[in-house]
Amino acid sequence: MFLIRMIMCLGLMGVFASCGDAYEYPWNSEWDKFTPDQEDTTVTEPSDTTHTPEPPAEDPEPPVDPEPPVEEPEPPVDPEPPVEEPEPESTPFDGWTDMSSEYGELPSYLKIYKSPERLQGKNAVAYAAVADMTSAEWDIWSVKSDRSAETADAFRTPSEVYDNTSCSVVINGGYFYYSGSKRYTSSLAVRDSELLAYNINYASQDWKTMYYPTRAAFVEYADGSFDACWTYATWNNHFMYSVPAENSWDNAPLGIPSLDSPEGGRVFEAHTAIGGGPVLINEGKFTDSYKQELFDGPTGIGPDTNQPRSAVGVTSDNKMIFFVCEGREMTSGVFGLTTADVANVLLDLDCVEAINLDGGGSSCMLVNGKETIKVSDGTQRAVASALIIK
Repeated sequence: MFLIRMIMCLGLMGVFASCGDAYEYPWNSEWDKFTPDQEDTTVTEPSDTTHTPEPPAEDPEPPVDPEPPVEEPEPPVDPEPPVEEPEPESTPFDGWTDMSSEYGELPSYLKIYKSPERLQGKNAVAYAAVADMTSAEWDIWSVKSDRSAETADAFRTPSEVYDNTSCSVVINGGYFYYSGSKRYTSSLAVRDSELLAYNINYASQDWKTMYYPTRAAFVEYADGSFDACWTYATWNNHFMYSVPAENSWDNAPLGIPSLDSPEGGRVFEAHTAIGGGPVLINEGKFTDSYKQELFDGPTGIGPDTNQPRSAVGVTSDNKMIFFVCEGREMTSGVFGLTTADVANVLLDLDCVEAINLDGGGSSCMLVNGKETIKVSDGTQRAVASALIIK
């Protein structure tokens, strides 16, 4: 481009030079300023091209945060019901008061309970010593006699028995009587398989008509099992029965009991045993066989009257119970219980075998040498036998 312009200009100048030197061209001054060393750097855009500027870029809109998903509300949680403390399991001694701590230190297998203020619908003061026979041991103390029932041994009070044994519990045992200066026992006693005394084998209201009753015994066999049964001894034989002879003061006397009568007779055996009567519970059933054992009537024990009572029984889970109740208003308004009442109380305490022991002024139970009930004689009566829990 530069060379073309130079050629054209030189041509023109030659033309104009031929016309005369006097004419001054108006562009000479600018031309003179141009030198070949200079390059026109001006860029001329074509006239026929229209340049449309691009619009300024718009700032992008800021990103919009997505809305969080709408969460479904969790269903309301029902509040957990309050944890209820389990009710203590009921026991046969519900309503009785554990008095064990009142009697000093006792073995872990032994508990002492006091009855509620009423038993069998009557005012009551009663106690029960309860021994778990899987750990406990029981024993008896008794005078020794031959089959005539007379004894040369002295009777003892429960406190004297306690002083000689230092056991945990003592309760009076079976029946006895005096004739003048002579002492007699009328209830069975077996200790370490040795027969110390027999149940009396006769009864009479006029001493003319004689009856031959089977009488109660509470027995532990050599295998450790217990039984409430009836026994009868003659000079030559000694039997035990699962049912009593069906005697009654209202009927003529039955014959003398034998191996065959009453039914189910067998030769007597026991490791430990105590006599008394009547049988209160046999094989878990209410029994109270005072009529068959001839304990009613003028020479009896007043089984259907309210009196102080003592009893022994065993439960279905092998716990031995010594029971004693107060009577004869040693505490105001407390007259005592009948033998049927005692049977029902012991059934309520889950006994399955039980017999009544001597009662009245003989009823007394000591725990660690301390009396439970108030004895009706005012002082302890000397007795022919006693039961103990070691």
